[in-house]
Amino acid sequence: PFCSCSRRKMSLKSERRGIHVDQSELLCKKGCGYYGNPAWQGFCSKCWREEYHKARQKQIQEDWELAERLQREEEEAYASSQSSQGAQSLTFSKFEEKKTNEKTRKVTTVKKFFTASSRAGAKKAEIQEAKAPSPSIHRQASIETDRVSKEFIEFIRTYQKPGQDLYKQCKLFLDTMSHKRDLSIEEQSECAQDFYQNVADRLQTRWKVPPEKVEKAMDEVEKYIMTRQYKYVFCPETTDDEKKDLAVQKRIRALHWVTPQMLCVPVSEEIPEVSDMVVKAITDIIEMDSKRVPRDKLACITKCSKHIFNAIKITKNEPASADDFLPTLIYIVLKGNPPRLQSNIQYITRFCNPSRLMTGEDGYYFTNLCCAVAFIEKLDAQSLNLSQEDFDRFMTGQTSPKKQESDSFSPDVCLGVKQMCKSLDLLSQLNERQERIVSEAKKLEKDLIDWTDGITKEVEDIVEKYPLEIKPKSQALAAIDSENVENDKLPPPLQPQVYAG
Repeated sequence: PFCSCSRRKMSLKSERRGIHVDQSELLCKKGCGYYGNPAWQGFCSKCWREEYHKARQKQIQEDWELAERLQREEEEAYASSQSSQGAQSLTFSKFEEKKTNEKTRKVTTVKKFFTASSRAGAKKAEIQEAKAPSPSIHRQASIETDRVSKEFIEFIRTYQKPGQDLYKQCKLFLDTMSHKRDLSIEEQSECAQDFYQNVADRLQTRWKVPPEKVEKAMDEVEKYIMTRQYKYVFCPETTDDEKKDLAVQKRIRALHWVTPQMLCVPVSEEIPEVSDMVVKAITDIIEMDSKRVPRDKLACITKCSKHIFNAIKITKNEPASADDFLPTLIYIVLKGNPPRLQSNIQYITRFCNPSRLMTGEDGYYFTNLCCAVAFIEKLDAQSLNLSQEDFDRFMTGQTSPKKQESDSFSPDVCLGVKQMCKSLDLLSQLNERQERIVSEAKKLEKDLIDWTDGITKEVEDIVEKYPLEIKPKSQALAAIDSENVENDKLPPPLQPQVYAG
């Protein structure tokens, strides 16, 4: 059996001095047959561990029972306070005091069993580990931030001394930015751009790092610092980015009726392969909002653009041109309505590595996306080759563009769908006719009112220019045969004369 060397030496020394030592006193107190150790209160190492774990489990169980009992007492006190208004419930201070006293009593009991001299070896290690502060308590970064930090540390190890200097520069920049939260977003953007330039120059001039490695290092630097700064610099409250996002989303929802034919999009979604490409492009442009690093957001725009080029190529059986790409990108943005579109564009513009935006396909595709958003914001009837009346009706939802004619459906489409489309077309035509009749009737009514007002005004002008003078009536002439003859100068009336014959 296992024995303690110190216990053996003590027994031999005692026998040499003539002191009789009972060997039974050297054995473990538990009676397992092994030798005990004074440092473990006379227990062997195995029995001491068992006793320690038993006491620890007992303490844990008692703590659980104490917590449950205190919770029940608190609930009963709360119930009694609700039932009788005069009853007094246990306050939080009393609860904490009672709990502290109970825990102190339990700890004292355990200390009596395991004295200070017995806490050696594994016990000391466990106590030190328990007293050591847990890094998760003070850590505020997310899981993604921790992962990016580990990847950055693994990356800079391959650069040796330049990597150490790079890490110091990044830490210094993050500490500096933490004290510049009050600055405007434009000033923080300038700080980030200056940092990118200084780091690149430092790697090239001081450490003589090759250009391809410098580019790779700058990508990792951007990924590290922007992942940690994302929640502070993306769509900050001091800007109107959120207001612009809502305006763009509202504008895109109002333009839901825009068809590919109106934009002259050379893409036929009837082809299954092209339809899949369109869906993938929409997915990529929407996924941009879930990324934190500007380079990753640009990668989503690039993947979306490549899917668009493939869709155009399959439809036209020839390589796509820039004139075909931009209208299709506008159609994808209208159909996908990406979340926080303006905030993502502003974030990329402010904090992306300038060398990536000014050169390469990422910068080209990002420029086209900015042009597409600007076109959507200023889109009008002339841009879609529509009349202003039709454009206004489509925007207000009074009507919508004509649907697909029933004759163009495939033979597999059921008759109900065809009949429904015919009915919808007929209703749309009747609605247009009714609107036209109402418009013409209102125009006729306005013309009649204008004509009446014009005639009335002309008559008033003539009357005003040539006023009507009414003269008094002249005295009536007396009749010749009237008895009331006032004029005596008339000759007497003729008398008939009879001639003898």
